[in-house]
Amino acid sequence: MKNDVRLPAYSVSMSVYAGEKPEFLHQSLDSMLCQTHPCRELLLVCDGRLTDELDAVIAEYIVKFDGRLKTIRMGRPVGVGACANAAIDAAETEYIVKMDSDDIADPRRCEVQLRYMARHPELDMCGAYIEEFDSATGEKIAVKTTPVKNHDIHVYARRRNPFNNQTLVYRKSTAKRLGGYSSVKRCEDYEFVVRLLAAGAIGVNIPRVLVRYRVTEDNLARRRNLRNTKSFIAVRWRIFRMGYSSLLDFLIPCAAQLVLFILPGSLTGRLYGRFLRK
Repeated sequence: MKNDVRLPAYSVSMSVYAGEKPEFLHQSLDSMLCQTHPCRELLLVCDGRLTDELDAVIAEYIVKFDGRLKTIRMGRPVGVGACANAAIDAAETEYIVKMDSDDIADPRRCEVQLRYMARHPELDMCGAYIEEFDSATGEKIAVKTTPVKNHDIHVYARRRNPFNNQTLVYRKSTAKRLGGYSSVKRCEDYEFVVRLLAAGAIGVNIPRVLVRYRVTEDNLARRRNLRNTKSFIAVRWRIFRMGYSSLLDFLIPCAAQLVLFILPGSLTGRLYGRFLRK
């Protein structure tokens, strides 16, 4: 039954930086502000100074959607985690829906996830599958699945993020109680959900594609650069030190990341597609 619960209000959390393409932000905002269950507010955190083109897109959407788009301007670039914390602090609702500024949500994404969470009030987090697509052609590449049940999410989280970050919905009260996002510069989404899970948070993933994830030529390059590799290892070391994962859980994904870093770029795409996407 579709109408057996009242759909709760929610706030969208999205950050954008000067390097984003205006057309990508346009598509992402459109997909989130035209949901079948509309948000109360979309909190767009501007990570430092933006380009005139991005500011023009933002101004257009503020007018178009009667002020539901609200901007939070950071005086300087502070990173994704600090931007997420700014949105958590500003959110007027208990439920916060994460979204990336270059991806595209299914029109029913928020209706589906908020209905599920309303039916299961014990939940702290809810994610879903994503469909990766080629940004240049629009063609589907693959579906990235994640574990569905809470127990399987806890097990999976020992080595990898059990949620597709751009599909995450979480409770503001849970995030605030556990300190929000940390100051790590990469993999902040993984560290965040593991801290919540370690504290007893309950999560699920809906086995359905609710967001299309944009794949560009530099996606894999960012995954395998030195800065990302160092943060990847540092976050997993932190998770191991907190007692959530075993030494083997720490070593296996770090070894895989080091292989990605060392191998030529021509091989890493095939390796990621065959072994690391699932």
